Amino acid sequence: MRIERVELFPLSYPFAGNWKFLEASAGHRVILVKVMADEGTVGWGQSLPVPKWSYETLETAYVVLRKYFAPAVLGQDPLDLENLQRALDGALAPGFSTGMPLARAGLEIALWDLAGRLTNQSLAELWGRPRGGPITLSWTVTARSLDEAEAEIAAAQTRGYRNFNLKVGSSPAFDVALAAHVRRLAPGSFLWADANGGYDVATALEVATKLADTGVDVLEAPLRPNRISGYQALKRQAALPITMDEGLISPVDVEEFIRLGMIDGVTIKPSRAGGLASARRQIEIALDAGLFFLGSGLTDPDIALAASLALFGSYGLARPAALNGPQFLTADILAEPLRISGDIANVPSGPGLGIQVDETKLQRLLTTITFDQ
Repeated sequence: MRIERVELFPLSYPFAGNWKFLEASAGHRVILVKVMADEGTVGWGQSLPVPKWSYETLETAYVVLRKYFAPAVLGQDPLDLENLQRALDGALAPGFSTGMPLARAGLEIALWDLAGRLTNQSLAELWGRPRGGPITLSWTVTARSLDEAEAEIAAAQTRGYRNFNLKVGSSPAFDVALAAHVRRLAPGSFLWADANGGYDVATALEVATKLADTGVDVLEAPLRPNRISGYQALKRQAALPITMDEGLISPVDVEEFIRLGMIDGVTIKPSRAGGLASARRQIEIALDAGLFFLGSGLTDPDIALAASLALFGSYGLARPAALNGPQFLTADILAEPLRISGDIANVPSGPGLGIQVDETKLQRLLTTITFDQ
């Protein structure tokens, strides 16, 4: 058996609400990856380039998948997953870490889905782990004023959400006021502040203590990942548990940053990690070192969300996951949508990702890629 074909479909998912990483007029633009074995079985994945979050764009991800990653797996045995990972490793040279991880993740997830379908096993079964779940979801607070925050928390609670993650990092005084306000409105929630690397070291050290006083439970990515001494200072300060997101691309990054005493936990995104194999290993390294892990995503649509749920369920994620696709996105391409009730998301069952793509729905979301001349 061999991998016969890799097809790429640029899609645009419509969304509702205000979200700083996406533009409503363009939608959430992703690349759907379809991998087919020579006997006809198909696996699905999604690459989630978000230019305002990462350097990867829809255009660069598409080109890298078409010209480098896809040719590396064509003709390969779809059940030899170790060899397929090596083929992806060799397709593109790394920079500081794994090269083009968001592009790679879509194909890598599709390969896992294909292997599961070919063997009639779920991802958890392929990994020798329990399916686990369900996963509790966290609501991403996007308010730009305290009045907006109050309305947003009320709307989230009406939809059944009990836990919240805050985007901070641009205005320290407002960040602290927002955290205090959300804590008053949701006193029993898990409250997670994510700065996306937006503070400098001095500001982060000052704000961390103030956020702790408001009742924030964890501070994610207070600094850009290359501010190594700053992370060390924050960990020594110990005002809040510190996690990193953007800087943890490969398992080696996790090992080194733990060894350097920079973090108390890791935030796991399968897309940012370059796929499920890397994300699994990052969780295992963190847990072996006595650290905790959080689950997050890049406003994951249906297929990427199914992969994240499978991963977090199989590793027993204990805290609410910042998977905000269900919060923002208003369409899907699945024959049967994922089972989500309020803030509870069930881990799909069945072979591979446990989902079926409706190709009629897929056609409705197709978009175009324009390469500037």
